[in-house]
Amino acid sequence: MSAFAQIGPRSVYLEDLTWTEVRDALKAGTTTIIVPVGGTEQNGPHMALGKHNVRVKALAGEIAGKLGDTLVAPVLAYVPEGTISPPAGHMRYPGTISIPDATFKSLLDAAGRSFRQAGFTHIVLIGDSGNYQTLLKDVAAQLNRDWHGTPTRAHFIADYYRATQTAYVQALKGQGFSDAEIGSHAGVADTSLLMAVDPALVRADRLASSPGGSATGVVGNPRGSTAALGRLGTTEIVAQTVAAIRKARLASP
Repeated sequence: MSAFAQIGPRSVYLEDLTWTEVRDALKAGTTTIIVPVGGTEQNGPHMALGKHNVRVKALAGEIAGKLGDTLVAPVLAYVPEGTISPPAGHMRYPGTISIPDATFKSLLDAAGRSFRQAGFTHIVLIGDSGNYQTLLKDVAAQLNRDWHGTPTRAHFIADYYRATQTAYVQALKGQGFSDAEIGSHAGVADTSLLMAVDPALVRADRLASSPGGSATGVVGNPRGSTAALGRLGTTEIVAQTVAAIRKARLASP
């Protein structure tokens, strides 16, 4: 654990710190920065548009705290969500923001290079949504090609998102939920995860009236969602991501 972590930083979040505090953290051995990617999209009538942003920031903070030598970059809240005109995917619902794949990759690339310039040697990319996981992997691979022979590495940590599709789903099935209820967007899995992080962003009075279908934007059934169920997922996400980051850093040159 770094000296910075031992004395207790004001925050693990980069945007809360001054530049001199970041400088001192780097000197004290804070080698890693997590770049959390969220997204601003429709999440049914019962869940706020910023679901991914709030969730990935909170969980990245927990992950950084457990690692002890890690800071968290500002959340990237604008991601590819489908074509704007004609609207496709989540863009069919008011409030969703979409950017082109190339713009998304360029933003991440520049952020990674900025953090390398500052002195971080491990730049970690995690994403709370499934639609851009391949793009995160591509950016990390390109950065590593460019940084070959240097101490700095980019790490795409697929385990962050994968945990929500594997261990968490199995845990919900163990609680008696069906695949149809668990869903793939704004169902009981998705909704419970947000309730575990910030229940104020879930409209509890709309859970029973948000059935799946194109009219609502829900794929699944949020009825029965609880913070306790969500914690089954957040626990897996944090544990698996911490383990994956530690492994990735050890494998780096």
